[in-house]
Amino acid sequence: MSRVGKAPIAIPAGVTVTVSAENLVTVKGPKGELTQLVDSDITIAQEDGQVLVQRPSEQKRHKALHGLYRALINNMVKGVTEGYKVEQELVGVGYRATNTGNTLDLVLGYSHHYVFELPKEIKVATTAEKGKNPTIILESIDKQLLGQVAAKIRSLRAPEPYKGKGIKFVGEELRRKAGKSASKK
Repeated sequence: MSRVGKAPIAIPAGVTVTVSAENLVTVKGPKGELTQLVDSDITIAQEDGQVLVQRPSEQKRHKALHGLYRALINNMVKGVTEGYKVEQELVGVGYRATNTGNTLDLVLGYSHHYVFELPKEIKVATTAEKGKNPTIILESIDKQLLGQVAAKIRSLRAPEPYKGKGIKFVGEELRRKAGKSASKK
């Protein structure tokens, strides 16, 4: 059995999980509602305030889908109860981030600004304190969408290995290179 797939998903108070005939799982909670279409081979059962994900056979494909859908449903349950948050910081002289509503305006050392329109499911906030790097704070109930948007923002100016300039996640450890050696005589 898959270690991830066989673990039951506890349903907290205030969260409802419904499975339609087409294997469409809908999770409703205090922060919102998420849906996920599950493969027809995988069965979703509810008992005693828990969701169980089961597979029909020991095929490699079924084993892979078993753990995948269990993790996706667990992420949905956590998302509608607690939500997800990603913080990114801009490291570099003159790098700035501002937002108006769901539009993010980035100055990243290029000759132009990047204006990034975020999906309506994501809330964005920017901070710029003196003496600290500007930060972008993204919040959402959808973990997949949040990770995709955060990766897209990071790709606009990925951290370089010599000085570490670029957009990085808060707490991320970068591999640094030594750079040029002193000249030889």
